[in-house]
Amino acid sequence: MEFSNSIMIERPPQEVFAYLAAFENVPRWNHAITETRKTSPGPVGVGATYRQTRSTPSPASETFSVTRFEPDHDLAIEGTIGPFEGTLSYHLEPAGDSTVLTNDAHLKGTGVAALAAPIASGRIRAAVAHNLEVLKTTLEDRSG
Repeated sequence: MEFSNSIMIERPPQEVFAYLAAFENVPRWNHAITETRKTSPGPVGVGATYRQTRSTPSPASETFSVTRFEPDHDLAIEGTIGPFEGTLSYHLEPAGDSTVLTNDAHLKGTGVAALAAPIASGRIRAAVAHNLEVLKTTLEDRSG
């Protein structure tokens, strides 16, 4: 399953990137995640690992690692994301004093998740778009 969502956030790329790269912030804007915790030593960057707790679609623990870390421009993670495995990437483009954030998902399900993926794809994309709206509101309210 692959999809993409874009949103304009009225904050500069440096602020958007800093907030996204602090993965402990994920529960503040992603309704499905209750906790995200760094599990590797050192600063955030390529190779950093995390464990997070998911409440939706069912309670689960998942892990991911940072695979791309280009400050103020690109960020990507790879690992377990709900019932899927794959990559989520975030590309930031400046637009005046704002940022166009594009989130790309490349996910593969196994077992039942693989069978359900074609049916669930639209709902998952919509849920991710909603989470990005929450991220936008969070950043604009927080910084404005």
